[in-house]
Amino acid sequence: MNEIQVRELLLQAVETERAGVEVYETAIECAQNELLRAEWVEYRDQTKRHEEVLRDLCETLGIDPESETAGRAVVRLLGNGLVAAMRKAADQGSPEVAQLVAAECVVLAETKDHLNWELIEEIERETTDETRRAALRAAFDAVEEDEDRHLYHTEGWTRELWLESLGLPCVIPPPEETDDVTTAIEAARVRQQRDDHVA
Repeated sequence: MNEIQVRELLLQAVETERAGVEVYETAIECAQNELLRAEWVEYRDQTKRHEEVLRDLCETLGIDPESETAGRAVVRLLGNGLVAAMRKAADQGSPEVAQLVAAECVVLAETKDHLNWELIEEIERETTDETRRAALRAAFDAVEEDEDRHLYHTEGWTRELWLESLGLPCVIPPPEETDDVTTAIEAARVRQQRDDHVA
């Protein structure tokens, strides 16, 4: 296993969670739908906890969680860009447009976040050191279900907000919410059965 890249991934993951808190704080300001706002408040709080989990994991593995890398700087830049995009939409568009841009930005941030955790699980599977494996597994198990919910539920919200803005039949809250989707398989099933939810 390439230990330099393991370290890089974990440091990028810390930065992704840190940037995610800012993304959620800005998205909350843009939210018009009260259910969506409440959900993003919950996700922001969970993301703060996820950053703590990752910082603890880094320290357990002998990595300074504040170490800077070129990749980490890029993750920070991307997070700042998402925040800037939401602020621009809020300043120049309608509240509904700002909410839609915020939902898209959350999906983009959560896509990177979700990938980080998938890769952390792969590292855990391939690790032969039992202490390291246990630390990786404990961190993964502490956040996995939250991360799935963040991505799949916000994807659902984004789709339905777009449909609403297009004047097409939409389901608010989205079926990902009402069916409490937490896996890719469930998300695919809900998308296929979505028409059953349209009133």
